[in-house]
Amino acid sequence: MTRSTPGNGPPAADIDHARLDRLLGHPDLRWLVDRVRLRLERGEEPAGVVTLTSATPDQRAAAQRLLGRQQKPGRSLRVSLDAVDEVLRRSRISPDGLVAAVEALTGPIEVRSEAEEAEERAWQQAFTPLAKACEPRPELASWYQESRSSGLVRRLLGDAQAAAPDLAVLAEVVTALPAEGVGLGTFAARVCGDAHALDDGRPLATLALGAARALTGTPAGSGAEWRREAWAAVGLLKDDLSTTALTLGFPGDTATSTGRALAALHEAGQPAVLTLRQLANDPIRPLPSGTLVHICENPAVVAAVADHLGSSCPPLVCTQGQPSAAAVALLRLLADNGADLRYHGDFDWGGIRIANTLLRRVPWRPWRFSAADYQVAATANHGSPLTGTPTQADWDPELATALHETGVRIEEETVLDRLLNDLSALRR
Repeated sequence: MTRSTPGNGPPAADIDHARLDRLLGHPDLRWLVDRVRLRLERGEEPAGVVTLTSATPDQRAAAQRLLGRQQKPGRSLRVSLDAVDEVLRRSRISPDGLVAAVEALTGPIEVRSEAEEAEERAWQQAFTPLAKACEPRPELASWYQESRSSGLVRRLLGDAQAAAPDLAVLAEVVTALPAEGVGLGTFAARVCGDAHALDDGRPLATLALGAARALTGTPAGSGAEWRREAWAAVGLLKDDLSTTALTLGFPGDTATSTGRALAALHEAGQPAVLTLRQLANDPIRPLPSGTLVHICENPAVVAAVADHLGSSCPPLVCTQGQPSAAAVALLRLLADNGADLRYHGDFDWGGIRIANTLLRRVPWRPWRFSAADYQVAATANHGSPLTGTPTQADWDPELATALHETGVRIEEETVLDRLLNDLSALRR
């Protein structure tokens, strides 16, 4: 049998569609048409014999009508594709034979290898702007390769033709990062042409957030607070007024409005609340390298310390439970400038998870927050029954064992006297 490449040969001779539908388009011959199409898509010749095991009587009768000959008895059905091609040409139902008939019944056929090559070329072209944007930035190399190979882009954006415009915009976003402490919506409007392009749940936001993580080394995570921090790490502020850091004992300075506000509150012995906007656009002056900065989990600790130490309190930061983007931004600023961070939290499974989360974001050492400290606190205080799902403490492998064996939850406020004594010893 002779044939041309599907879809690429000369114009087909007229096909008698009505007769073709009755003869080869019958439902009982659908298996035969599908077998031929599959061969063509694989680049194989539609020749030789195809076999259908366990053929029904109707399928055997349809094959007999097609070829005009009695089928051999048995459960399997064997059909010669060369004979089918000859019938179609001789009858003038399909003058160009079996290939043209199958295309007429099922639509144009692309050889898969050729289609795959065309698709790869389309994706290569679609990714070209992003490749050029990432090329001079080694820290984006792994992220770019993963974006190409993981299938995430296809899942989020569709085929290459649909994805190309968004990948071009993503290239613009990557080129513009990091930003200089601007609102996420403002940045999106300027770079993407749509103030909501980087909103949560938008495909472009998901991809751009991956680039932001690659640029800053932000660990993987989830949730609104994590996304806020990841954006903030590249200078994009999301809800920059609603995320705050609670502090006490920061001396402030006269160089910035934030510093002047801190100085006034420090003199009055009052806690200060810093927004992410202030930390990004009007940051505080870094403390001298080696300065000891204590970190607590609960605001009640800050209130008690303010009552007892007032303006003589050394620098203290409160995460207020799960550390906010503002708290992480402040602690990262302090750590990057050489501050010695010491952390204390609740002795329970939730408190350990909070501490682990913070430790993955900024370096700290425990402040009365070890297995030995827990045993002392549990002996001196009744506490409450420990509940929840156990987890390991990344900074002290023995702490989880101690909690599990003792079974007592010790809240931070329970050991407040010890924390106050430590801070009093360091009072200014």
